[in-house]
Amino acid sequence: MHRRLMGKLVLLVFGLVCQSVTMASEDPEHWTYAGELGPEHWADLEIGSACSGARQSPVNIIRTDTLPNTSENSSLTLHYPSATQIRSATNNGHSIQLDFEPGDEISFRGERYLLKQIHFHSPSEHTLNGVRFPLEIHLVHKNAANTQFVVLSALGYEGRSSPVLQQFGDGPLPAMGQSVNMAMPFDLSGLFPTALTPRFEYAGSLTTPPCTENVNWIVFETPFVLAEDQVKKLQQQMPVDNYRGVQPLNGREVSLIVH
Repeated sequence: MHRRLMGKLVLLVFGLVCQSVTMASEDPEHWTYAGELGPEHWADLEIGSACSGARQSPVNIIRTDTLPNTSENSSLTLHYPSATQIRSATNNGHSIQLDFEPGDEISFRGERYLLKQIHFHSPSEHTLNGVRFPLEIHLVHKNAANTQFVVLSALGYEGRSSPVLQQFGDGPLPAMGQSVNMAMPFDLSGLFPTALTPRFEYAGSLTTPPCTENVNWIVFETPFVLAEDQVKKLQQQMPVDNYRGVQPLNGREVSLIVH
């Protein structure tokens, strides 16, 4: 009887362990950039995922294949003060994310989009003419109705030190799972070309699960410069190669804004 009871107990514990493993594997936030939970499996990790959709990001932008656009209907204005306030820096296990105090926004095609957060990918997710850059910064914005995103993409290449990244990079970055309160000003202007053109625009998705396809992408052709040690400092706190591979355009047009 004692053996029978112990046998039932072992089966119960084994069942609970199996259930725990299953629940963890079905967690929609549990994904990686490689292996069984990598990008080729993202579409299977969550019911309703759009990761296998036809309008996915990132993409390879070939300049000679883009459509020049001089229309004022594709207007973009940045409303970032010189002292944009960072609230916190978080290492979410996928990237370093900077969260901001409310109040910073952009205007895109006549609609306001509020700045939500900034995060980093190294190397870059988008490629230009097949070239992958050492770093890509995504500035994520949402409209007031929370129905549309605008993501600004700034590509970085190695050269001299970037004053923009130096503003928050003097101290240690948060380790995985940690968040650091910062409450400090951050001048974003150094990430963008003065005239905001030339730039590329296309309709795409978030580049992480669930890969939602309601994103207006703006990728600036002119990259910003940062030092090699600044890239390495970010890389040390993020997964190796935390980028999603380029996705097919599937007939989508990429506009080259030149006005």
